[in-house]
Amino acid sequence: MPNKTVLITGSSSGIGRATALRFQQTGWSVAATMRSPEKETELGKLAGITLIRLDVTSEDSIEAAIAETIKRFGGIDVVVNNAGYGLVGPFEASTPEQIRRQFETNVFGLMNVVRAVLPHMRERRAGVIINVASMGGRITFPLYSLYHGTKWAVEGFSEGLQFELEQFGIRVKIIEPGAIKTDFYDRSMDVMKKAGLVAYDSFVNRAMPNMQRAGENGPPPSIVSEVIFKAATDGSNRMRYQAGTNGVLFLRRLLPDGLFMSVIKRAVLK
Repeated sequence: MPNKTVLITGSSSGIGRATALRFQQTGWSVAATMRSPEKETELGKLAGITLIRLDVTSEDSIEAAIAETIKRFGGIDVVVNNAGYGLVGPFEASTPEQIRRQFETNVFGLMNVVRAVLPHMRERRAGVIINVASMGGRITFPLYSLYHGTKWAVEGFSEGLQFELEQFGIRVKIIEPGAIKTDFYDRSMDVMKKAGLVAYDSFVNRAMPNMQRAGENGPPPSIVSEVIFKAATDGSNRMRYQAGTNGVLFLRRLLPDGLFMSVIKRAVLK
């Protein structure tokens, strides 16, 4: 395979880090982007991986990272939009700042990366844009309403975008991981709480341990990185790829809304 270049957002941990390693092991040039590359002590020592500063909430940062990657490697063949985090808890407990930050990171940041790289890919008439959504972009769970809102947005944006970009030889791929054992369930999670709001406490105390357990018992992020690599290299027009969903999305297609939601409630509120 001729040398190719992938730019990955959110490479400091979890799925992004595993994806950087997966591409590096196959001889790709990897622009492993993150907000604080100076804190990374391992990835930058590997041949083929270059650490680049990129904060998806800053358009200037995005433009600079893409320009640096193109200058260093001559082009970008694949972009993996992985950066994101989970905002969880009762919606009533959210603040306007939390809501904005969730959408700025998971949706608008992703869109800004895509918009910034499109002129380059369109001129080359080639490229793959891989957007990491979630099975939570197709189904929902209690206490994740805002997170689901962002991932459903990524699904719709990605599907609609493909119609526009196909004419330029650019393919759009959506990755839909299930519960994966990463820091999503601890360091990368923002929990919504409001002083004096106790009406949801019983519900939260029942649901949250089961949600956390799903992540603790989930497969490692390498299972997702393998799927991302396949999406980047299979040369197909396939749009959606699942990883670690354990058949839940199939069940969602099979069952009517009411029955499926009762299954989720039994699993989460047991």
